[in-house]
Amino acid sequence: MREVTVKQRKLQLYDKNRGVETMRKYILFFVFTVIACNCFAQYPGWTVYDTSNSALPCNRIEALVIEGSNIWIGTGDIYDGSGLAKFDGTSWTVYDTLNSGLPNNYVRSLALEGSNKWIGTSGGGLAKFNDTSWTVYNTSNSGLPLDCAYALAIEGSNKWIGTYGAGLAKFDGNNWTVFSYYNSGLPDGVVLTLAIGGSNVWIGTKDKGLVKFNDTTWTVFNTSNSALPGNCVNALAIEGLNIWIGTWGLAKFDGTSWTVFNTSNSALPGNDIHALAIEGSNIWIGTWGSGLAKFDGTSWTVYDTLNSALPDNRILALAIEGSNVWIGTVGGLAVYNTTGVEEQANSDCVLRDAELKAYPNPFVGNTVISYSVISYSGNKSTTNNYTNIRLTVYDISGREVKKLVDGMQKAGSYKINLTTDELKKGIYFISLSAGRYKETKKIITLK
Repeated sequence: MREVTVKQRKLQLYDKNRGVETMRKYILFFVFTVIACNCFAQYPGWTVYDTSNSALPCNRIEALVIEGSNIWIGTGDIYDGSGLAKFDGTSWTVYDTLNSGLPNNYVRSLALEGSNKWIGTSGGGLAKFNDTSWTVYNTSNSGLPLDCAYALAIEGSNKWIGTYGAGLAKFDGNNWTVFSYYNSGLPDGVVLTLAIGGSNVWIGTKDKGLVKFNDTTWTVFNTSNSALPGNCVNALAIEGLNIWIGTWGLAKFDGTSWTVFNTSNSALPGNDIHALAIEGSNIWIGTWGSGLAKFDGTSWTVYDTLNSALPDNRILALAIEGSNVWIGTVGGLAVYNTTGVEEQANSDCVLRDAELKAYPNPFVGNTVISYSVISYSGNKSTTNNYTNIRLTVYDISGREVKKLVDGMQKAGSYKINLTTDELKKGIYFISLSAGRYKETKKIITLK
């Protein structure tokens, strides 16, 4: 009989346990892979990257910028941050304070200037990276007024840097100019977002609204002197002569007129807007807690964790690359390819309850608004085949003009005649709310 020592027995048990643990890991990986494949198969066009299935260093995505076939990803964790990542569609490269010249691992903002990547950090100042060498600008070695660079924008040779507490800085490659509450018309020292529109720099502040600066004149828009729906401006996007503003609600300003969208007068899924991006005639809107929305000027499409592969409903960054929409969330990075993909938000799996139409449109005198209500057991808002319906008309500023329907309606098709007796010539929006489903259509009266 072969003797087995205590040491040998421990080794045998260790090898056995290690084998079981290895097998368990393979099973879990297999299950995760099957679940992921089923999820993406259910929602075609979507791909999700996170720390469990890729080299992404952190699931909280603060900033995104496209450079050719590369996407640069700024990540950040409130405790220690996780650095900067580059993804070319196949390979990942991660830069942090240990393996590069990145001065801080919490990356709050990104901007491109030719081959230079400008990186704003939370506590480490500003960095420039040209794929080979790093240059760092901070309060010790430059005119940067604060090491928290929350927003970046490039205007020719000028770099505009929004700080969290010390106002706005401009750097032309040699000279620094600082604009603060004390020496300029900037009303707030906390700058959350920046955008360049022609010769204007648009500045979103934390508490004092939206600011336009043309190198000479400062113009401030806030809730007291304009139709801006909120004074905390988190996101900006330029579309021709229009500027889109993400605040408590979504606003569009053409230099003269304001149009405001919110959860009451449109299908916007949430009022807390944190990211915006322009794709042709579409604007993509990232909300904090209510998912992603697309608005084409007439219709809304909403994507969230229930009707798409979006990993988290809290969205902090958006970037457009051809037909790809890159979405930075608190739960990872997603990319949605819109080419040839049927909109999931218009399918039955999204608990669709109604469909809204207006004909004729534009119209003189009257138009017929039609919608159909569908009820089924999967919708919590239905009772005995009834759904709570609200149909409202709003003007271009977001003011309610007329309430057409407000109450429970049985499943079926409905038509309502809307006349111009109470409407002046112009643009209006009809908003339908049916259970969880919301839809908004633009109508034009030629009266």
